[in-house]
Amino acid sequence: MSKVVIDQPVPAFTATSTQGTVSLEELKGKQVVIYFYPKDNTPGCTTEGQDFRDYHQQFTTANTVVFGVSRDSLKSHENFCQKQSFPFALISDQDESLCQLFDVIKLKKMYGRESLGVERSTFLIDAEGTLQKEWRKVKVKDHVKEVLEQAQALNAG
Repeated sequence: MSKVVIDQPVPAFTATSTQGTVSLEELKGKQVVIYFYPKDNTPGCTTEGQDFRDYHQQFTTANTVVFGVSRDSLKSHENFCQKQSFPFALISDQDESLCQLFDVIKLKKMYGRESLGVERSTFLIDAEGTLQKEWRKVKVKDHVKEVLEQAQALNAG
């Protein structure tokens, strides 16, 4: 499977989310933010999700839909969404197909041990389905504000 590339169309995909099936094809005409995070209910991932929640109305106004993606189960996602009142869908990528497409599975070191995990990353896709911007190795503080500014600028054309 090919990987996403800036200024190139993102390959069509469908995925299972907390709000039903998500299809990139069906989102044509809207900008899409897809953010990948390591795990539900962990401190950084919770803060990042809350930031997307708190700016959700501004994203909507900028013709942008937001999706969070991790390898957690749909059940875990549903609990996370409910607990944090997320208005956007979380995609369960247990088979890692989206993680592979966006190339976010990286070797991580924690407590001296190496393991493969999801690198916190965000992608902005324009209304035509072309990847416009990517953020990799994301630090949570002020990240969502930066993504929103890019989405607003892109929407303003």
